[in-house]
Amino acid sequence: MMSMQNKHTQVDAVAYLIGGGMASLAAAAFLIRDGNFKGHNIRIFEESPQLGGSLDASGDSERGYVMRGGRMIESKYVCTYDLFSTIPTLDETQTVTQEIFKWNETMKTSSRSRLFRGGKAVDTPDFGLSDRHIRTIERLELEPEAMLGRTSIAHQFDSSFFSTDFWFMWCTTFAFQPWHSAVEFKRYLVRFTHMVAGFSKLNGIMRTVYNQYDSMVRPLSRWLEQRGVQFVFNAKVADLAFCHDYEGRSVERISYQHDGRGEEIRVKKSDLVVVTLGSMTEGSSLGSMSSAPISKDKRDGGAWTLWERIVERELDFGHPENFSTHIDESKWVSFTTTLQNSTFFDLIRDHTGNAPGEGGLITFPDSNWLASIVLPHQPHFIGQPAGVNVFWGYGLHVDEPGNFVAKPMSKCNGQEIMTELLGHLRAEAQMDNILESCICIPCMMPFITSQFLCREKGDRPKVRPEGAKNFAFVGQFCELPDDVVFTVEYSVRSAQTAVYSLLGLNRVVPPVFKGNHDPRILLRAFEALHAINT
Repeated sequence: MMSMQNKHTQVDAVAYLIGGGMASLAAAAFLIRDGNFKGHNIRIFEESPQLGGSLDASGDSERGYVMRGGRMIESKYVCTYDLFSTIPTLDETQTVTQEIFKWNETMKTSSRSRLFRGGKAVDTPDFGLSDRHIRTIERLELEPEAMLGRTSIAHQFDSSFFSTDFWFMWCTTFAFQPWHSAVEFKRYLVRFTHMVAGFSKLNGIMRTVYNQYDSMVRPLSRWLEQRGVQFVFNAKVADLAFCHDYEGRSVERISYQHDGRGEEIRVKKSDLVVVTLGSMTEGSSLGSMSSAPISKDKRDGGAWTLWERIVERELDFGHPENFSTHIDESKWVSFTTTLQNSTFFDLIRDHTGNAPGEGGLITFPDSNWLASIVLPHQPHFIGQPAGVNVFWGYGLHVDEPGNFVAKPMSKCNGQEIMTELLGHLRAEAQMDNILESCICIPCMMPFITSQFLCREKGDRPKVRPEGAKNFAFVGQFCELPDDVVFTVEYSVRSAQTAVYSLLGLNRVVPPVFKGNHDPRILLRAFEALHAINT
């Protein structure tokens, strides 16, 4: 009998990748690089006109730049750096991995004002944890996930924990809410043990030279395009038909809408289908300086409805409703502000002592919106004109009225968001100048933290479900042991896992880094949590 590897790498085998985000792009690259798949036999279906999924960026200095958000990266993203170690930068002078590490030798993150209270920067804030809080954190690191079940973070801690500076820094760095999953919180504690000691300064967090779309998505998509990969835009996959036999099950048909027309693909036994389940940024809506973004839901796109449709027939493909029907618990608003002069950046520099790109996230704990901003090194977009500055921010409590604008963040336009922000900065003297020369574009994202919602085993399907012969699931809503969702690494790891498994490759996906197994890292984390100065 033909081996699995030979079966799926024969000349006429085609790989159909559903979704144009990082998971699909990475899967295509691994198919070519490690699986000897021909690029022209790979087709990526994306329902929007642009690749990148949640790592998108667009706009210009005249209309305003937009990025829904970037993901935190750090040095232990082994799958991500493995992938990009063979992807050249756009100028082809080095690989993307080399560029990231060289850049972060030059631009090390070391925040002098991670928190900002009462119009003043807080220099190296203490965690403020009680012995009870620390014991709970240490218990969660050790407790099996099965024992935590569907409990939330709020189930594990007393209410005082959520007013500590540790929580303010933790929840805004990673976008956790008290009602989110204790299992996901635990995974983050374990996954980032090596970063706890420098957490108040954001030591260890890495940046790309430009936004992640320009620095990561564009080089990767160009590399794929050069190898003949076909991108099918404005293509919303509506359904997958599965065939069952004594060997297992296969995808035999793909139904999709392309530019409004119904299309169908008959999938051969030698073909592959890789499906990105769900979407963090489905139903996103942009506002403007004068209008607030509107609220949408899962019907405004195809990712959630596709998952719901196939799970009606294949019951072990997870529970999409667990993640798609709790918008009030998964939404928040981000905003991108384009500035035509340096007044705002000068203000932040003078308040914090950090140049743009050095400080990382700045959070306003007094903000009813729990707002945060980050000023990256400029230019942040390729082609961004000199003298134009761009920064990004977001709020977690979007249905609360502001402190300076008596409206919920979810109902605010760009001018009102900037007014609220400048109020927290006590920048009344500069307010008119900044508001007159900026373009702030808010973005409502109803599912942005849906992957953090309380869950239990089975809510997310395996990358390779039982009996799957020619298909796999990738992205933020499949199950990978140990690693953490809401990261580029999770998407890339799922893609690498899917490709190696489907092709039967004699390769091993790099293991998740486990700093909690290193006594030196554990000691430094222990000292930081207990506020022990050494």
